[in-house]
Amino acid sequence: MLELYDISKRYKDKLALADVSLTLHNGVYGLLGPNGAGKSTLMNIITGNLRPTGGRVLWNGTEIGTLGAEYRAVLGFAPQQQGMYDAFTGRRFLSYMATLKGIRSREQPGEIERVLRYVNMTENAGRLIGAYSGGMKQRLLIAQAILGDPKLIVLDEPTAGLDPKERVRIRERIAQLSEGRIILVSTHVVSDIEAIADEIILLKSGEIIDRGSVEELCDIHGAASLEDVYMRLFGEEGDDGPSCAV
Repeated sequence: MLELYDISKRYKDKLALADVSLTLHNGVYGLLGPNGAGKSTLMNIITGNLRPTGGRVLWNGTEIGTLGAEYRAVLGFAPQQQGMYDAFTGRRFLSYMATLKGIRSREQPGEIERVLRYVNMTENAGRLIGAYSGGMKQRLLIAQAILGDPKLIVLDEPTAGLDPKERVRIRERIAQLSEGRIILVSTHVVSDIEAIADEIILLKSGEIIDRGSVEELCDIHGAASLEDVYMRLFGEEGDDGPSCAV
């Protein structure tokens, strides 16, 4: 179980998160909101990459800051593309990440092949990351996130840069991974999460403005679909509305 109590984050004069509280059990959660809503800030706090200005994050009742390597062992995180080590091959990158996660060297080859198959990257694993397309890099990030069978998986815009077929494939894989673990997916592409999320969390200006199942949110807002809910709540934010991806 993941618990957040009154999480706030301030950057000088900007309040990025304001008293966010959540309790997440096993299942798929969609974190929806426009750019600048605080989604990435919240995810980086959950993963321990960023300290909150206030509040606490607990994993099974213990603050994550005191768990150290124990928390990292149960955590899988796929950030938006960054720091991908262009001089590494895909397989070497996964080996490096497996070592950081504490996966024993004798277990790494089988585990690396498993995650490569999972994201359809086996044939390209020997190529340099610098030669990868954006979509291939995204799939590699997802592969490293699921190394070691983590119980908490955090995915920040996991389908960014993927073609329609790969988007559907990753969406199906996320749904398959959900048994016995928590998966939190941040996106502004409503169709990527609508069909697989057990619960949707709507974030605006650093605050949770609503949460519930797709059906509940549609009923509350008198909308025909989650995309309609999104447009009613965020449609005036500019160009951050949802993409109608397959």
